[in-house]
Amino acid sequence: MKKTKWMAVALASLMAVGALTGCGGDSGSGGDAGGADNGGASGDTIKVGVNYELSGDVATYGQSSVDGIELAFEEINANGGVLGKQVELVKVDNKSDVSEVVLQATKLMSESGVCAVLGPATSGDFKAQVPLADQYKIPILSGSATADDVTVDFDKDGNVKAVKDYTFRLCFSDSFQGTAMAKYSANNLSATKAVIIKDNSSDYAAGLAKNFRSTFEAGGGTIVDEQAYTAKDTDFSGILTKIKGKDFDVIFLPGYYQEAGLIIKQARDLGITAPILGADGFDSPKLVELAGADALNDVYYSNHYSALDKDESVAAFIEAFKTKYGKDPDAFNALGYDCAYLIADAIERAGEANGEKIKDALASTTGFSGVTGSFDMDENHNPVKAVVVIKLENGAQASSERVSM
Repeated sequence: MKKTKWMAVALASLMAVGALTGCGGDSGSGGDAGGADNGGASGDTIKVGVNYELSGDVATYGQSSVDGIELAFEEINANGGVLGKQVELVKVDNKSDVSEVVLQATKLMSESGVCAVLGPATSGDFKAQVPLADQYKIPILSGSATADDVTVDFDKDGNVKAVKDYTFRLCFSDSFQGTAMAKYSANNLSATKAVIIKDNSSDYAAGLAKNFRSTFEAGGGTIVDEQAYTAKDTDFSGILTKIKGKDFDVIFLPGYYQEAGLIIKQARDLGITAPILGADGFDSPKLVELAGADALNDVYYSNHYSALDKDESVAAFIEAFKTKYGKDPDAFNALGYDCAYLIADAIERAGEANGEKIKDALASTTGFSGVTGSFDMDENHNPVKAVVVIKLENGAQASSERVSM
């Protein structure tokens, strides 16, 4: 479907920012346990589950995503809702814990009467509810779960064995990010020698590192060294001392902001001045707090969105977000916002709040236009879209560039 009601609604809402204030309705509030047999609709409302990391280790990702989701559904409800009904968000906190993800997802899908679930933000948390989505036939959608195996199962040779029927994402995959950053380092930074420092406890980091290495080496580059750390480590002097004396052009640092911020600070303190590259796990205001603005120079990371984008709809989204929250939006805000519009679009095209029909509508999405880019959904339930590479100078975004593969 090339054009939908929701694309028009999104643009109209964004361009009417002044009408956004004070139009919260019931969005963002927890719904009652309305029974799973109502197809996601109860009276004049359609229920959508929101299962995100609102506390715990990666709460910054979850809360940012939910802020975007809530803004979008305020706009959607103010413009007549979905299928003539208001959307009610049934919001839960999975506490950044896999067991809590499963518990909350089970409650959402079996008791609350939702027709779809948005979130969680991270790949491991999101994958934990995949069996439940299949069991209850409730589609799940994440804006930021980037692991390659989120939407598919692979065979032992790395080929796609099966697509997960009820599982979708709006972001690109780790393999795409790793590949994009390897090509960017070679083509834009003229790098021929690289060091990888990865989180050894993270599937996210492992996928990024693997694909950066394979792409960089395939292009004639050399991985001089690969070092590993574990989540929650705070002292990285050992691995940084090991690489300091080596000859390399760039450091690829796939991981989350908690450790990345400390690694960047400690690397710069040791006199390591080489460009440092990362992925969307860098995208948090906490990165600047941990690293310090002075250390965040010649730092590049792949992302889904940049506030520097001059697109009219992006500028309007930024203004709307600032009106509601009093701050500039980050990529997770934008991804959450697009998730809300995509699920609203799918429900509208499905014609009813029915999980199986919504699943089919998501799978057939074409020409969807959001603030994080335009895309078609491919056969593996992944969007076909460009990656944004952001450069930091003194802790602030200095430039952004869309890179298509």
